Amino acid sequence: MEPGPVNTSAPEQANKRKVLLVDDHPLVRLGVGHLIDRQPDLMVCGQAEDAREAEAGASALEPDVVVLDLTLKGSDGLEVLKSIHARFPAMPVLVLSNHDESLYAELALRAGAKGYLMKSEPLANIVAAIRRVLEGGIYLSESMATRMVQQHARGSTSAQSAPIERLSDRERQVLQLIGQWHTTRQIANELRLSIKTVEHYREKLKAKLQLDSAVALVQYAVRWTQNPSQEKSGDKGPPGG
Repeated sequence: MEPGPVNTSAPEQANKRKVLLVDDHPLVRLGVGHLIDRQPDLMVCGQAEDAREAEAGASALEPDVVVLDLTLKGSDGLEVLKSIHARFPAMPVLVLSNHDESLYAELALRAGAKGYLMKSEPLANIVAAIRRVLEGGIYLSESMATRMVQQHARGSTSAQSAPIERLSDRERQVLQLIGQWHTTRQIANELRLSIKTVEHYREKLKAKLQLDSAVALVQYAVRWTQNPSQEKSGDKGPPGG
């Protein structure tokens, strides 16, 4: 775990909210950390690149907020998020990730995150998102917030009955990668699983989604990746569509 910047003005920084920055890319930590430290009300208290360092930092540094990537060194960010939320339920976590928010934002919120931000958004949005979750709010992009409101407005009955809702977070991750045309070996490397485990997930997905072949699974995965809300509503569309 890396410490935050040297404290050159203790009285001034004593009034700042502490941010634990968790990302496996040093350049991202450097850039985001510099942005945070320029704010009059925020400071980076520590940095981490994997699950062990993240949980140690959350415990030792007692940050006011954790900014967490979902892809970490040797770790699954969603599992790290769940662990931090379980151990420190009052500690807000903001996810900052390259993963598509249409697929991962809801998973992150269910795992305990208070916000989801794509790394492709303007840098100013990072500061706005941190302040939002520190105030007790939820941060989502305008498009994602609108999508979730629309899904809620349509009612939950059809969504709850849709097969996609029966999948675990890990199964959804595997499904997303299948929909992005990843091979079994590529999925294993991406999620740090064995090939045999990925093959097991493929079989579980076929059973839960009531699909009778590997081809049908790929077709379903591609449709869902392109339009998650359509599959949620239970409309699978025409075969191969």
